[in-house]
Amino acid sequence: MFTAQDWPIACNMLSFGSAAPDGTPIGDAPVSVWAGQMRQVRQLGFDFIDPTDAWVPLGALSEVRIKEFRTALDDEGLAVSSISMTRNSVVDVKNGEHNLATAHRLIDLAPEFGATVVNTGFMQAVTPAQQKALWFWLADGHKDDPALRPLAVERIRELGIHAEKNGIQLSLEMYEDTYVGTADEAVSFVTDVNHPAVGLNPDIGNLIRLHRPMPGFMEMFEKVLPYANFWHIKNYFRDEDPQTGSYASAPMPLKTGIINYRNVIRRALELGYSGPFCCEHYGSDSLGVCAENRDYIKQVLTSALA
Repeated sequence: MFTAQDWPIACNMLSFGSAAPDGTPIGDAPVSVWAGQMRQVRQLGFDFIDPTDAWVPLGALSEVRIKEFRTALDDEGLAVSSISMTRNSVVDVKNGEHNLATAHRLIDLAPEFGATVVNTGFMQAVTPAQQKALWFWLADGHKDDPALRPLAVERIRELGIHAEKNGIQLSLEMYEDTYVGTADEAVSFVTDVNHPAVGLNPDIGNLIRLHRPMPGFMEMFEKVLPYANFWHIKNYFRDEDPQTGSYASAPMPLKTGIINYRNVIRRALELGYSGPFCCEHYGSDSLGVCAENRDYIKQVLTSALA
């Protein structure tokens, strides 16, 4: 069990995007670009990062570039606590088998970097409508095909077996309209996978931002926290008017959004949560907000573990 001070709380690097400042794909960028972005995070006091493939696609890098990435991490004084796959579903109709192979590659890479978990999910590329929206979650995106659910269960179990062999965990990120798109669906799916190395990423933030009816956040957390082994953690303002049917949402720091994370984190610890946290935020100074969120998490952990 970690202490409040050494609990791994990472910064998700997705805010840097998938292209270097000159437009070069970030995976092809000079190592100095990676190092400079890592340095910004380190200067904010982070000890850990999550090198999501929405930033640098580790699973697609050559061994030479992997070595360069590891050297940059060491030089900047950073460690990797988790590795996330983003919008690369293992049952994508066109790219599912390729994404499955990439997930296996990340499971092999994770222990080399000291990461204890690989995070994946079933979300797919944003649609043109989502690209045009102020916030991408305001437009409809991909919806999972129920006919492919058995294949999804099979492939996630396959990844879980591999993860267990490598001494790490696999986590499934909750995301709307996927096989883990509600609390009940997430619990049903992970139960059907039925493997000790496979758990849930209870990213309820992905849900409470939606402009649609939504259960209370604590009701959802009570269902999924017993299965949680990793956590993309973020918060949102949410308002809804039942008389007009209107909704409003916007990203907020952890302590000021609608989810009371002081209560939620304490409840997670009561239920045995011991996985890493990964701070996310959209809009504004996302890195600065993530740093504030890290400090907030540490304070809550300090209080809860005292």
